[in-house]
Amino acid sequence: MKTEIEGIVEIGAKPIVARRASATGLLNLQPQTARAIQQKSIKKGDVIEASTIAALQAVKDTPRIIPHCHPIPLEGCSVSWDWEEASLRCTVSVSAHYKTGIEMEALTGVSAGLLCALDMVKSLEKDEQGQYPNTSITDITVLEKFKGQ
Repeated sequence: MKTEIEGIVEIGAKPIVARRASATGLLNLQPQTARAIQQKSIKKGDVIEASTIAALQAVKDTPRIIPHCHPIPLEGCSVSWDWEEASLRCTVSVSAHYKTGIEMEALTGVSAGLLCALDMVKSLEKDEQGQYPNTSITDITVLEKFKGQ
């Protein structure tokens, strides 16, 4: 029995159109960790700055991280951060003119940004057993996907 798996979806005949996508997610932290980030007193450095760079790098590296994603000539990317009590929200918006959607780039950027932030503060989040009972990354979702005509 032969099994054939399509490695890369054929998009050659599809038209190039404007594309936009936005995604968001939350890093839920303890209140004292949130204050330390806001006061820029984290030993590893400025969490927002480093995590923004991580998000931007991930957006550009999405085809290397997600096997079926096409390399897309991105034209724009923005990363924003907002506090919701002790939760840090990352929102990534990307744009391009291309033949396929770019929501995976936005989702990958959000994920990497939140993971970087967690990595920078994990020593503050651990309990006595070295676990993270009050820490989570949640609600990663696509906010918008736009395809022009």
